[in-house]
Amino acid sequence: MHDVLPDQTPYWQHLEDVIRRIMSAYAYEEIRLPVLENTDLFKRTIGTFTDIVEKEMYTLKDYGVDMALRPEGTAGCVRASIENNLLRGQTPRLWYMGPMFRHERPQKGRYRQFHQAGVEAFGFEGPDIDAEMMGMTARLWRRLGLQGIELQINSLGSIDSRARYRGKLVDYMSAHLDKLDADSRRRLDTNPLRILDSKKPDMQALIENAPRLSEYLDKDSQQHFATLKTMLDNMGIKYVVNPRLVRGLDYYEKTVFEWVGDKLGAQNAICAGGRFDGLVRQLGGASTCAAGFAIGLERVISLMQEHGCPVKLNVPHAYLVMAGDKAIQRGQVLAETLRDELPALSLRVNYGGGNFKSQLKKADKSGASLALILGEEETARGQIAVKHLRLDEPQQTIMQSSLTEYLAKVI
Repeated sequence: MHDVLPDQTPYWQHLEDVIRRIMSAYAYEEIRLPVLENTDLFKRTIGTFTDIVEKEMYTLKDYGVDMALRPEGTAGCVRASIENNLLRGQTPRLWYMGPMFRHERPQKGRYRQFHQAGVEAFGFEGPDIDAEMMGMTARLWRRLGLQGIELQINSLGSIDSRARYRGKLVDYMSAHLDKLDADSRRRLDTNPLRILDSKKPDMQALIENAPRLSEYLDKDSQQHFATLKTMLDNMGIKYVVNPRLVRGLDYYEKTVFEWVGDKLGAQNAICAGGRFDGLVRQLGGASTCAAGFAIGLERVISLMQEHGCPVKLNVPHAYLVMAGDKAIQRGQVLAETLRDELPALSLRVNYGGGNFKSQLKKADKSGASLALILGEEETARGQIAVKHLRLDEPQQTIMQSSLTEYLAKVI
């Protein structure tokens, strides 16, 4: 778990604002989901034998009911859509943002409390919605000014075709047991496709020579994937087909994709998603096609900082310096009036006393562009002094009645 300190929050605010604007541009609607869900929800959706369910979920008992802090958002979004009849005769396109929880070994880009922005769309059978989601994320990277991010895509085929491939993969891996590490041996009986996702160097030759899932795809999945690639080509979105991209969650089928950054080390995926056409029915709803993705906000912010992404810092426009009882009384009223008349103004008022010199030091340290100086003499005359802290301009004195107009021009 980690704190987000004030010098980091401008990055978060900027990223969250850009995400909201892009979701609005694509006419997706926001849904807000609970952090705590029934543990069985994740066992049924993510898979009982996945690393998340076996080793990483934070669980607790709520008056005898097994509950878990959400490790991802799709399961809760599907549950909410079924329970609230959002899917009945409708094709909702939803998005959400917030904290997720997994008990993993902390490393760069991975925390036990982390944050995601997620998107889920229901009722779309074709690859057009897959392409839209990849276009949406490509637009996000452009809007943030990020480079060095590669789109990797693959098709897992239908549940039946993947089952046939699974048998071939188990046979192949079983013939090379002496080359499998402990994790891969455990996955061989529970989730063998995850072996293909191993990043361990001594496993790569074995993985490279394994049977390819693409050779076992059903015709419908082949056509779906071919059309998706054509759509991406038409949209000008570059991609790489990665036959080893399998995703770690059991509910994916057909399209899967990841956006991978080149400066994040082993944990280099900043966005991942795909289709989960059978998940709604699996949770008790009607058979409904679906697709979605999730963005790791911490990893995106790390790239924003690497690339020097310009963000608006949390610094005030102006700092109000006051000396004398009457100046303090007048200053408080003046500050509230300015905030009424200039909603975009960020104004910090000096409290705690101090002479002009010490207050001006605080004003400069705050990062403000202007110091507004109000003493007893200025108060008596209805005036205020304005000092530029970042520009080489002379200090001037203006009437308080003109201050709103002056600041509107300056900020």
